[in-house]
Amino acid sequence: MRKRTLQDYVLGLGLALLAGAYPLQAVQGSKAEYNGIVTVMAREYGVPAELIHSIIKVESDYNPKAVSSKGAMGLMQLMPATARQYGVEDVFDPTENIEGGVKYLRDLMNLYERNTNLVLAAYNAGQSAVAKYGGIPPYRETIDYIGKIKRSGYRKSIITSSSEIYRYVDEKGRTVLTNDYLSYQRHLARRKKKD
Repeated sequence: MRKRTLQDYVLGLGLALLAGAYPLQAVQGSKAEYNGIVTVMAREYGVPAELIHSIIKVESDYNPKAVSSKGAMGLMQLMPATARQYGVEDVFDPTENIEGGVKYLRDLMNLYERNTNLVLAAYNAGQSAVAKYGGIPPYRETIDYIGKIKRSGYRKSIITSSSEIYRYVDEKGRTVLTNDYLSYQRHLARRKKKD
């Protein structure tokens, strides 16, 4: 996979702003600062942006340097083993942290058939706790966590994919269908240069 550049994230934020997805006014905390990264990651991995934002809000209140008493770090509060598993080298780098957290969420969505409560329980308490109890563990922290996420904005019982299918005709006249948002945007940029 091609390493994303700052230009890719700026493009994502710019397109989101042009589309009116995010107002230019100040947003609670520093949510606006991370909208571009979240938008790109949501589209790339098929995880709803509103779920990502809810998790960041509850986990770290948008503090990229947050460290929990249990050792979770960064915006999405990744444990060191999870960060390593998902290729995060610098947990305090917002882009790497969000991407690692979103990849983890994507795997949890697949594992728990998109069941929001089970995905959130596993994100908070771990997959082994969900397996041990055959569902949401009876931990007060985990039960409260699920409630906080839902009060923070993500209330759906099943996580729906935010992947869209993009259609374009390439330089050779072939119709291309893709769910890769960045590839689609690169095609549009090349086309615009030609025009």
